[in-house]
Amino acid sequence: MDKRWAARTALKSSAASLAAWMLGVSLATAAEPPLTLAEAQRRAIERSTALKAQDAAVSASREMAVAAARLPDPVATLGINNLPVDGPDAWSVTGDFMTMRSVGLMQEFTREDKRRARAERFEREADKSAAEKTARLTSIRRDTALAWLDRYYVEAQLEILDAQTRQARLEIEAAETAYRAGRGALAEVLAARGALVSLDDRASELARRRSAARIALARWIGDAADLPLAGRPAIDAVDVDPRELDSELEHEPQVAMLSSQERVADAEVKEAQSNKKPDWTVQMMYSLRGPSFSNMISVGVSVPLQWDQANRQDREVAAKLALLDRARAEREDMLRARAAELRALLAEWQSDRGRRVRYERELIPLAVERTQATLAAYRGSKASLTDLLLARRNEIDVRLQALQLEMDTARVWAQLAFAFPGHDGESPASGPMRNSQ
Repeated sequence: MDKRWAARTALKSSAASLAAWMLGVSLATAAEPPLTLAEAQRRAIERSTALKAQDAAVSASREMAVAAARLPDPVATLGINNLPVDGPDAWSVTGDFMTMRSVGLMQEFTREDKRRARAERFEREADKSAAEKTARLTSIRRDTALAWLDRYYVEAQLEILDAQTRQARLEIEAAETAYRAGRGALAEVLAARGALVSLDDRASELARRRSAARIALARWIGDAADLPLAGRPAIDAVDVDPRELDSELEHEPQVAMLSSQERVADAEVKEAQSNKKPDWTVQMMYSLRGPSFSNMISVGVSVPLQWDQANRQDREVAAKLALLDRARAEREDMLRARAAELRALLAEWQSDRGRRVRYERELIPLAVERTQATLAAYRGSKASLTDLLLARRNEIDVRLQALQLEMDTARVWAQLAFAFPGHDGESPASGPMRNSQ
């Protein structure tokens, strides 16, 4: 009996602790302000490790640029020359006049233009890493916006279904009351119950989508993805004008990244061209001999003999020139692709805005009027409950279609609003390009 009492006490204590923890979590969540789109993007940027990786890449290239501009380290040499290995002076470092103990210093004098070309290549590598960071930053803001909008609109669809579900339960009660009073048919009761089951099924699917949307948002902002969302941003204006798109595309992250890659390839061409002129190496050596012999100093100069430049250095330059042509072609192709993609997004966004107006001004009011008219006819015994259920289902479908269209518009808006660095998606008039209704 004592064991049972102890077990029950422990269970109650655990339940109380769990309830207190859940209450604490709820209060902490409630204390947080609603999560705006801009705040979600800020948190995603702070949380990103990819941006830190790009910072490290930029720093590494800058450091290498400084090192590449310097002369190579001098080389110290130590050695013993002409040491006898047999005879009376075997292994003696002083007995034979030819034996010398040498210490020397060797320095390669890399030409200044070659060192400058190498440093420039690393500087261009740093610029490329910086461009990659900008592209990554832009994609984080865009993808976070898409995840935020997905969750926002799924929850908005759930709100519509919740309201309709409450109404459907009232209709079931009314149908059952009428059936018991002999004023209605069993088929109407079953139809009302079927409509409720259909709503519950659609709500289950939306709940799954909401869970997936939260997971997608948590990929960017972590636990803050569980916070309630603030109102949606203004999606009826973007900082993109098709008339100025060609000039603005030079700053588009993907195009800018390939432009920086083109500059890297150009720097590599200059480096390869500088390699056609050899570098000289100077060596000085001081040699000690036996006490009966004079010490010696040696000075030497060495230079590579580029006797086959046509098949070595010229081939290297040709290869780098080919890579430069490739970088230019890829950049031009990306420029055309992004121009076509953004123009298509602009056309889709403008079309969706027009369709949204049609839903808001015509289709939704018509569906609501049809429902109200059918409800009035039902109350006057001039329409069946089935007719009312069909009218309500039509209204739900129209409202959900309008919300889905608005979601599609918002997703296109996000891709346009955050296509360029510096565009914040909230103040269209601040950008160099503006397109609004």
